[in-house]
Amino acid sequence: MATFLRGALSAALIAAMALGCSAHADQTTDKLKATLQARLPDLQIKSITKAPVAGLYEVNVGAQLIYSDANGDYVFVGDLLDTKAHANLTEARLAEINKVDFASLPLANAVKVVKGNGSRKMAVFSDPNCPYCKQLEASLKSIDNVTVYTFLYPVLSDDSTAKAKAIWCSADRAKTWEAWMLERRAPSGAGTCDTSAIDKNLALGRGLNVTGTPTIILADGRRLPGAVSADALERALGKAR
Repeated sequence: MATFLRGALSAALIAAMALGCSAHADQTTDKLKATLQARLPDLQIKSITKAPVAGLYEVNVGAQLIYSDANGDYVFVGDLLDTKAHANLTEARLAEINKVDFASLPLANAVKVVKGNGSRKMAVFSDPNCPYCKQLEASLKSIDNVTVYTFLYPVLSDDSTAKAKAIWCSADRAKTWEAWMLERRAPSGAGTCDTSAIDKNLALGRGLNVTGTPTIILADGRRLPGAVSADALERALGKAR
């Protein structure tokens, strides 16, 4: 009985200590958030957690991480590098924080292109006038057995919006999209169909912190920003299975 009581008391003590540490951490991060928000009102702080360096805090402002001391007196913007492991900790954390639940994406609002058996899946936020998006489309020509869901994301100009609507209203969206991006054949659709999907894509992208095009989302939720090469994309698709 004595042994049981000691064990129960020990468990209760450990639980209390854990709760105390958690409460202390919450108080520190809550205070830090309030301080930074007051001093840097333009920041949209999503969360604050301890960084893997003593006394340093990771501040998530969406598409970027910044770092602060516990009092919010000093911040720096840049990558935190692990010199022993030769790893970019900031990059790894951003990839983790910005993972997307692929199954939750409204794929009905995307242009669907199937290559080969289409067994591998990826989504892309793309602007019709984005040169890097055209570069990515060229790379995709050599990628087989993949289904690409392109969310038309016209953020560059009014002409981007007009082209996106014309592509969405075309009889064959996939062919029209590829014809424009790869062959510069302008879409002939007048954009007179229901184009609310494009407005929904813009809202979706903002919600997911898509700040540039192209932005690739793999089936496992990882992101690949920019016009990655065909080789890099092939490797990433292999890991996403």
